[in-house]
Amino acid sequence: MDGEGTYTLVVSLGADATVTFGAAGERSLPAGTYAYVGTAFGPGGFSRVERHRELARGERGTRHWHVDYLLGHPASTVASVVTSADVDAECAVAATLDEQVPSVPGLGASDCDCRTHLFGPADGESLRRCVETAHGAVRES
Repeated sequence: MDGEGTYTLVVSLGADATVTFGAAGERSLPAGTYAYVGTAFGPGGFSRVERHRELARGERGTRHWHVDYLLGHPASTVASVVTSADVDAECAVAATLDEQVPSVPGLGASDCDCRTHLFGPADGESLRRCVETAHGAVRES
């Protein structure tokens, strides 16, 4: 995947799980679909998304971001990815999702003022539509 910008991973968690998110601590997550909003600017750009996919497949072990702890759980898979190329809209997408979807507070937002960048659990198709809508809005602005 070439380029850089904002991305949202749509992650399926196939079973209830307790995940320790590094220094952010442990969370009990019910099975369902989650969305994680991030950015990929700088060296590599959207290749960060492939790194996340490799971690979810068990091909990588090093965790750099909060979402990596979720992706490292054996019950999680990356169901889909939505991107907005050349747009730094991580917080705008997160704010839109925060108005519409349950959230897991305090994750993925340590470098901004957002409550969180991890949302769910939610119905997979409904969450995917929310993510697509949020990205569509930032692409149009």
